[in-house]
Amino acid sequence: MGITCFIRYQIDPFRRAAFEHYARNWGQAIPACGAELFGYFAPHEGSATTAYGVYTVENLAAYESYRAKLASHPLGQENYAFAKRERFILKEDRIFLKLASGPHAHSAEEPKP
Repeated sequence: MGITCFIRYQIDPFRRAAFEHYARNWGQAIPACGAELFGYFAPHEGSATTAYGVYTVENLAAYESYRAKLASHPLGQENYAFAKRERFILKEDRIFLKLASGPHAHSAEEPKP
């Protein structure tokens, strides 16, 4: 099952398009470097400053390997530089969680295996 990394971003509300560009780049680079990406989520309703990134890795050792690959990946390097240059991320918090509710039941509409 692995561990899931939840990244909570505080972004400049007037730079949402820059964050969305950043998110699309991670959508290509993260899976190429070995993590299973659930996605990046930009504000839509409610808070205009909160965004998330969510991906899963096998364990913390796999995370370290993934981070090294991401740091040397051309699109990863480009994206890190883009965020630093454009300064649309005001704060970033990262937490690792494991799934505690699985296995999940099937919904009433789904055929049973």
